[in-house]
Amino acid sequence: MQTTYRPEPTYYDHGTPAERWERAQQFFEAKDYAGAARVLTGLVEEVPEQIGPRLLLARALYHSAQLRRAEAELRVIVERDPVEHYARLLLGRTLQRQARDEEADRHLRIASALSGDFPEE
Repeated sequence: MQTTYRPEPTYYDHGTPAERWERAQQFFEAKDYAGAARVLTGLVEEVPEQIGPRLLLARALYHSAQLRRAEAELRVIVERDPVEHYARLLLGRTLQRQARDEEADRHLRIASALSGDFPEE
C-alpha cells in the first residue's frame, strides 16, 4: 500500500477556516499582502463558493502586484456574481495597471452604474 505524502501544515494553513480567515484579515490590515495571499489561497481552495475570501485574496494579490492572479480571481467572482460592484471596480483597476485600458473601461463603467455613481455632465 502506497502512502500519500502530505506536507506538514505551515503557519499560513494551520487552523480552522474561521481562524485562517481572521489571520488573513490581520495580515491584510498590517499591509502584509503576500502573507494574506498565502493564507487566502488555501482558504479559497477549501471554500471556493464563498466570495469574501476570494475577494480579499484578489485585493491582496492586487496590492502585492500579482496582477494576473488578481485578475483571475476577480473574473471568477464577476462570473458568479455579475453585480458585485467592488469586484468590477477592482477588475477595472487591475486591467488598467496592466495597460489594458479599453478592457478596463468596460468594467469601470459597469462598477459605476452598479454603485449609482454616474458622472455629471
